[in-house]
Amino acid sequence: MDVPALVWWLTIIGIAGLLLFDFFFHVRKPHIPTLKEAAVWSALYVGIAVLFGLGVWVFGGHTMGAEYFAGYVTEKALSVDNLFVFLVIIASFRVPRADQQKVLLIGITFALVARSGFILLGATLINMFAWVFYVFGLILLFTAGHLMRQESEKSHQGDNFVVRLTRRFLPTSEHYDGDRLTTVVDGKRVLTPMLLVMVAIAGTDLLFALDSIPAIFGLTQHVYLVFTATAFSLLGLRQLYFLIDGLLDRLIYLSYGLAVILGFIGVKLILHALHENNVPFINDGEPVPVVEVSTGLSLIVIVTALLVTVIASLASTKGRAQNLSSAARRYATRLLDEECEPEECAYFYRKLQAEEEELRRLPEKYRAKIREDEQLMDMLRRVHELHGPEAARRPG
Repeated sequence: MDVPALVWWLTIIGIAGLLLFDFFFHVRKPHIPTLKEAAVWSALYVGIAVLFGLGVWVFGGHTMGAEYFAGYVTEKALSVDNLFVFLVIIASFRVPRADQQKVLLIGITFALVARSGFILLGATLINMFAWVFYVFGLILLFTAGHLMRQESEKSHQGDNFVVRLTRRFLPTSEHYDGDRLTTVVDGKRVLTPMLLVMVAIAGTDLLFALDSIPAIFGLTQHVYLVFTATAFSLLGLRQLYFLIDGLLDRLIYLSYGLAVILGFIGVKLILHALHENNVPFINDGEPVPVVEVSTGLSLIVIVTALLVTVIASLASTKGRAQNLSSAARRYATRLLDEECEPEECAYFYRKLQAEEEELRRLPEKYRAKIREDEQLMDMLRRVHELHGPEAARRPG
């Protein structure tokens, strides 16, 4: 499908316009989005992506349409998995909830620009070297194996190498100054944690692109479809974060579903590489007669894997227990922060009380496991001492 330059420019301008609209009408003034606001705007962005896909289907044919939707669904699923890492980074930097929108939008904008560069690089390599499909396939198989192992939150802490390097060579503050990126401390201009958390998210997203870009090139080699599917999967990610942040920890089997998807695409890429083979030490440089996976089958496998893992996660009592304990830990961490504003503290304390009530309704074996977490129990005890009814009755 040859895409005219005018269509390219209109698409780029449209995507840039959506990002600017998001900034000026939602993020510029810090606020905590309501569940209704997040749901409406998430549905709107998904709707735009689906309408665009239907346009591709009508004007480009069913094959192109299926390739776009397969790429969009895969990239969206990977983006949801990435949201969990963003959640950990934001929590580790203790970003005020009203300012989290700006952090996420800047991170998403950086991701879109960086991935556009990776897309151009990937397309260039594919056009120059057919053996690149072997490399992409092996990357995805390695990533799939890595996803099968459960990772701890410590592996995604915000204090990564890029942030440590920034702290070492640039003056930084330990405290926020609204949503400003710099502030003045003792007469000197220094960086705030707001800038550091953006650096942490941007640096982490570069690692995400290492499996994201090969995955979508495994579904389509049309650069326009790769770019648009990637862009539309990132647009609306900020709203989706606030819509499902209470459920992210609940999706305990999502990594297994993504492992199946990436492994499947990795195998598909290697089969395609064998079909187009010109590597001298494989079949004397001649193409290998292998069965190639159709786009329709790819779409079925991707959607099925996601549905099974999401339904299994939501139906799992273990997932519910993990989600509740993780949420309680995040709320307690924020409530123990000295910079927690009274209104914000009251909000988080109500949320914590709701989580604790749900924890009490869990089966005994899960409650017992949570009680064994001495660090969490100590945090909850200190929170109730500081913010509970007894604390409110103490003389000031």
